[in-house]
Amino acid sequence: MAASGLPANTSGLFVEPREDWLAQYQEEIIDPLRPIVDPHHHLWNRGHRYLIEEMAADIASGHNIIATVYVDCRSMYRAHGPEAFRPVGEVEFANGVAAMSASGGYGKAAICAGIVSHANLLLGDAAKPVLEAEIAAGNGRFRGIRHSSAWDQDPVVAGMYANRPKGLLQDPTFRKGFACLAPLGLSFDAWLFHPQIGELAELAHAFPDTRIVLDHCGGPAGVGRFAGRREEVFPQWRAAIREIARCENVVVKLGGLAMCLLGYDFHLRERPPSSEELAAAWKPYVETCIEAFGPKRAMFESNFPPDKGQCSYQVIFNAFKRIAAPLSEAEQTALFSQTATDFYRLELPS
Repeated sequence: MAASGLPANTSGLFVEPREDWLAQYQEEIIDPLRPIVDPHHHLWNRGHRYLIEEMAADIASGHNIIATVYVDCRSMYRAHGPEAFRPVGEVEFANGVAAMSASGGYGKAAICAGIVSHANLLLGDAAKPVLEAEIAAGNGRFRGIRHSSAWDQDPVVAGMYANRPKGLLQDPTFRKGFACLAPLGLSFDAWLFHPQIGELAELAHAFPDTRIVLDHCGGPAGVGRFAGRREEVFPQWRAAIREIARCENVVVKLGGLAMCLLGYDFHLRERPPSSEELAAAWKPYVETCIEAFGPKRAMFESNFPPDKGQCSYQVIFNAFKRIAAPLSEAEQTALFSQTATDFYRLELPS
């Protein structure tokens, strides 16, 4: 079996992409002219390289990607200087990639049209000068930060987040840092596991003027203590999604489902999955989110390269298009491009 016995990425959340495995299966692009803004991807060069060349190659595989949003992944932090300001290096890096993309030498998509990096909100009020430095470094592209709050009592679920603090979103000092975002016009990307969605809802209620996006469908877990309990866990996740959707300042990203966290074993199969297979597996999660939030508060994301461990760029967006097919043209436009453009206030070339 070609993919058996492959180790997960050291994060524990996903497996490294394997181009030779992915190359075994390709698909015709569904609805190839539909404009897509990919609002969540990473770029890094640690172990597995995924930089502008690799991203551009995936974009060139057929879908009509018009722009992307870079999201925090601890890439290219400054090696020197005050610890608090080291994430500014990630913004400088992503902005440099955006400049490369703007040259036209990497295709027509505006890669890194929006930038989401990190600032340690446990700095409290002292987070403000870091955020201001990131705004300056972004050259008009910096849109917000992500401070991962993912935590679980089960180390198999938690993976690399096992030593993170429990209840981060409820921490008074964290909330002081969080309070710096809205006055600067910045948003917050929330990455957590599904048992923590209630904590994010409390935060959203406490800061109704801060725009929040719930990453990866709220992190539904199907490994560790949740393994083999999908029928039991799904209603719990669904109830949490419906509750947080009541917060008008929260939107949701539809993706992140091809990581190991969800508990599917597509990466262990001899051949990569088809978009039909993925759509069947993911449809209950995606449809629940769309029904709860509405298309104008939901956006499809690639989460590449983590999700590339289980499928190609061709297949992941074909799967999303299959799930969205029953919806109206206006609803599909929102899900594939408009929600992301509006939330991240993207300035796209005409």
